[in-house]
Amino acid sequence: MSVPLKILVPVKRVIDYAIKPRVNATHTAIETTNVKHSLNPFDELSLEAAVRLREASLPGPKKSPHPTPSVTDILALSAGPAKCTDVLRTAMAMGADRAIHVEIDPTTSAGKDKEGGAEGESQELEPLGVAKLLAQVVRAEDRNFVILGKQSIDDDSNQTGQMLAGLLGWGQATQAREIVFEEEGKGGWMVKVTKEVDGGVETVRSPLPMVVTTDLRLNEPRYASLPNIMKAKKKKLEKKSLEDYGVDGGRRLRVLRVEEPPARKGGGKVEDVDGMISRLKELGAI
Repeated sequence: MSVPLKILVPVKRVIDYAIKPRVNATHTAIETTNVKHSLNPFDELSLEAAVRLREASLPGPKKSPHPTPSVTDILALSAGPAKCTDVLRTAMAMGADRAIHVEIDPTTSAGKDKEGGAEGESQELEPLGVAKLLAQVVRAEDRNFVILGKQSIDDDSNQTGQMLAGLLGWGQATQAREIVFEEEGKGGWMVKVTKEVDGGVETVRSPLPMVVTTDLRLNEPRYASLPNIMKAKKKKLEKKSLEDYGVDGGRRLRVLRVEEPPARKGGGKVEDVDGMISRLKELGAI
């Protein structure tokens, strides 16, 4: 009998991509007060991929001509402050079946950091902490496929997916631009992922269970329609804490200072090509 997919899609609430980030007055972080937040764009790709996998396995116009495993559950998860419920409702409006919110108060002390820092620092999870949390959720919720954005647009770490695969001992494929399932043996599945690399693309194969991180060319996410937004309000959203999963939220890194990038100097105009060459020589560029 074919093994069904139980998918975990981690999502993150970040400053909206159209907003220009500003450093706060103390130069310790990016200002987030009264700033518009939204679902991390790379996580939208992951949600869309999960929903398309389910649609491809069902009878109808979107059914894939290729063998595709059935999807029994799509679980969205976010860890952060109370307002993370907004992005989880969006995830369910896009097609997730249910959601888990691991509540973290950013103003609450996470305990002393590993470098002996003071109490009261931000409890926002670092990539390793997120990976440890996801590993516990995978075990508790019996997941066999995790698909997440390759990075969040606030810290651009691009580490969580790789760390999660290492903690679980699963196969991984990063920066996916295409995901195809192939039948393997008695009800098993192989996942073939085409990923972007420097100078071209690379195709890898791995059996389930597996971790996949998504890149921009994978798909075009759908908009959450008004009827689906209303339906999402009735879907299950479970509240959890780090303690429920036995995860330590202590930080290992300390941000010493955050600075705006230096302003770019204005350009100059030249009359012709000879003038440009002369100017480049003056600057020592040629």
